[in-house]
Amino acid sequence: MKVGLTFDLRSWYLDRGYSMEDTAEFDKQETVDAIDSALRKMGFETEAVGNCFQLIEALTAGKKWDLVFNIAEGLYGDGRESVVPAILDQYKIPYVFSGPVIMGISLNKYLTRLIVSAAGVPVSPGMLISDKKDIDKCRLEYPLFIKPVSEGTGKGITEKSLINSPADLREMAEYILNRFNQPALVEEYLPGREFTVGVIGSGDEAIAIGGMEIECKDNLPYSVEFKENYQEFCKYIPMAKEFARECKTVALNVWKALGGVDAGRVDVKADRKGRMCFMEVNPLAGLHPIHSDLPILSRMIGIEYQTLLEMIMKSVIKRHHLAV
Repeated sequence: MKVGLTFDLRSWYLDRGYSMEDTAEFDKQETVDAIDSALRKMGFETEAVGNCFQLIEALTAGKKWDLVFNIAEGLYGDGRESVVPAILDQYKIPYVFSGPVIMGISLNKYLTRLIVSAAGVPVSPGMLISDKKDIDKCRLEYPLFIKPVSEGTGKGITEKSLINSPADLREMAEYILNRFNQPALVEEYLPGREFTVGVIGSGDEAIAIGGMEIECKDNLPYSVEFKENYQEFCKYIPMAKEFARECKTVALNVWKALGGVDAGRVDVKADRKGRMCFMEVNPLAGLHPIHSDLPILSRMIGIEYQTLLEMIMKSVIKRHHLAV
């Protein structure tokens, strides 16, 4: 079986003048190499394709693959993670991870809240600020937490994201509206312990494999700076047994409500009463073998990188009824 690899290489964009913040979600060459190596060990023939622009060029040139291992994040718009899956759908090429609808919804944190809340998953009270006029409509209980509605990897999150007054809210909401050209999601701050849970599989066969607790220095928000320098600013701790059942239940309910497939991560945090609430879902979780959250939490429970990739491939092959 021939497997194409689609990805957004950070260096490719930096060489073309994009900033470090612009490319915060993109992958390093060592991530692509690690996935390629794992697939080859499984006996697959692989071919590096690249980003959506390079994918279009390859398809135009008549390239074909039996399956595409897609980790491309996309560059512009709130449907950027949907671009590669949507293109592959038009060519009827199966791929790893969720499709364009799920990718688009999960990137929009407000839409995700609506869906998982309707499915009975606890969420913190919140609202969307799409315009400066919306700021005065906020009736949430302080402290609050604010972030761009459609960013990942902690982009737009700083120490000022924890809001304690209407003046702070106005400052940060206007900053997000202007800097990211998108709405801001405001939620009542969840003061409890924070966990990220790994999910493997699809539908009723999906399992929450385990998770880890995230502690940030001085209890500051888990920002893009902290994520990129987690060894300095954060502690990753194996999930304590007393939280495991509730965290896994929330994660699986979120995954099934959204229809996530193959693998991903769900972030949860305790509210004022200690109840675990949904924060975010990532159906396109990072796969750097050393520094990404999903491989890290997998290692904590004895699942090495090669095994993790094998579990993902087993899921996609079964889902698409592929002959290996």
